[in-house]
Amino acid sequence: MKPRLNDLVATAKVVSIPLRTKFRGLTERELLVFEGPNGWSEWAAFTEYQDEEAATWLQAAIEWGFEKVPEPVRKRVPVNAILPAVPTEEVAKVLGRAGQFSTVKIKVADPRQTTADDLARILEVRNLYPNTKLRLDANGGYSVAQALELIADLEKKSIDLEFFEQPVATIAELAELRIEISKRGQKVKIAADESVRRASDPLAVELAGAADLLVLKSAPLGGINSALDIARASQLEICASSAMQSSIGLAAELHFASCLPELKYDAGLGTGFLFGGDLTTDRLIPENGILELRRPEINTSSLEILKAEDHRYDWWIARLERCSRILGLES
Repeated sequence: MKPRLNDLVATAKVVSIPLRTKFRGLTERELLVFEGPNGWSEWAAFTEYQDEEAATWLQAAIEWGFEKVPEPVRKRVPVNAILPAVPTEEVAKVLGRAGQFSTVKIKVADPRQTTADDLARILEVRNLYPNTKLRLDANGGYSVAQALELIADLEKKSIDLEFFEQPVATIAELAELRIEISKRGQKVKIAADESVRRASDPLAVELAGAADLLVLKSAPLGGINSALDIARASQLEICASSAMQSSIGLAAELHFASCLPELKYDAGLGTGFLFGGDLTTDRLIPENGILELRRPEINTSSLEILKAEDHRYDWWIARLERCSRILGLES
């Protein structure tokens, strides 16, 4: 079922959810939710995204609310903890909220910090959790030289990485980095995220030999069906993840992960503990490093408590109208 714009606007709510820890420079997560025949759905394209990119996220939200999605092949998904680019002295407190986990994704390359800050954060995690698998995520924030420097520093400290997610911004830089890593005899897997979801051809990174695995999130790729198509077409390993969504959006990403034929890596769905509030009665917070497949019910009182200011509602509705036109929705 393809909705009309008016169908989306009729139930649209805009909320601003406070974050317990600053994430990507944000102290709150602003997003829009609407109700469809399948239940509530979330449109959480970051506010700085242009309409073309935001429209892809809207298509994913429409799919989750109004369209048919594949049947899952599992009911439980192991997830990693996530550590924002916090000062070293806050590492224990932040990860302490995550409960039990076997993998930590550590954010690095924050423009307000240095590679020395990143190294110190990684070392602190390794000190606190000596048996935990580590992965890094730079969101494309490093240069090739900076990424190589950090990898070398970690090698000197005998710290192994599960993989290094989007260390540099472009496909060409990813390919260059992999070549340099190979020349140096280093064993670091490179994962692509932004280079998949922001490319006109999601498999271009694979064709260029620029990654060892793909990090896939259904929302930025246009929905669960689209993300699964990419996973099937790729010969690379897949890691399912999410994009700082509320439990409404996380439910869709959890369903995507539940549909993948294989889960070699813990999924990046453990971001719920970073939120100071949520929109559902049953929050999608991992227990013992596991998320049980479910679609939580909306908490209507939370919609009111977390309601964004009127001018932000107007901004999102105007954006919704523009992106709906891009998708060809009728009024």
